[in-house]
Amino acid sequence: MISGKMLKKLRNEAGLTQRQLAKLIGVSQAHIAKIENEKVDPRLSTVNKILQVLTSGAGRKCREIMTKKVIFVKPDDKVSEVSKKMMKYAISQLPVINKGTVVGTVTEKSIIRNLSPNIADKQVKEIMEPPMPMVPENTPLSIVKSLLDDSLAVLVVKEGKVTGIITQSDFLKIVCKTF
Repeated sequence: MISGKMLKKLRNEAGLTQRQLAKLIGVSQAHIAKIENEKVDPRLSTVNKILQVLTSGAGRKCREIMTKKVIFVKPDDKVSEVSKKMMKYAISQLPVINKGTVVGTVTEKSIIRNLSPNIADKQVKEIMEPPMPMVPENTPLSIVKSLLDDSLAVLVVKEGKVTGIITQSDFLKIVCKTF
């Protein structure tokens, strides 16, 4: 049996306020309060929406699923070395960092787009793309998920330093823990 107390516990574990949950499912904050205090008997469709939000990762933070060891390259690195790194670690994009500052991104696509007889000897700065989006560690996964619609990856930062990276495959961690 699903109770208001159980829903409140799930909401708190997800790190959502009543107002945030209400907005995500399309009801008022007061209605969420009444459900949690068991003053109303909610519709099954409302309970299903609440459970969907609370178990989908919407209230979780990116620090929970990010890959902490970020592999990166420098602007002066040779494309041949970058390609070797990509193959070794089976990754398709790398942040380009210069003296602690993210200055760009190099992707398989940017390498292929610039294919030439001397591509291996070119430096990353000659073919890099703009930096990936960056978000603080406490950013909700729902925001990161929407950023991944337009980007291959999202960098996670704390006090200006890169502490992690999230790709679409990192969202599989939610599935493994939820079901």
